[in-house]
Amino acid sequence: MEQKWAALHFGELKIETKGKQHVFEVQVYLNDLDPKTVRVELYAEGVNGGGPVRQKMQLTRQPEAADGVYVYRAQAPASRPAADYTARVIPHCSGVTVPLEADPILWQR
Repeated sequence: MEQKWAALHFGELKIETKGKQHVFEVQVYLNDLDPKTVRVELYAEGVNGGGPVRQKMQLTRQPEAADGVYVYRAQAPASRPAADYTARVIPHCSGVTVPLEADPILWQR
């Protein structure tokens, strides 16, 4: 994982607001990493003393060729501006938690 982490990066981000929901779709270049070894989340800082929003994004498309591009999608309430949210990639292993301060977090912005 450590050796392949540096090659991860984000591609295009699309945001569409439908009624009371923002729909986020983001390309993630996982290259040779297995998508089961990472978790792609939509993240927003907490407001008014509340905790942060961490929502798992769902894998919707896998690469057709060997380009390593995966597309993830999630919805979030439009009660907050879409700009409050950002996508991130964190290592994933069932039963293991990655703290916010951990180095292997790839932020979309």
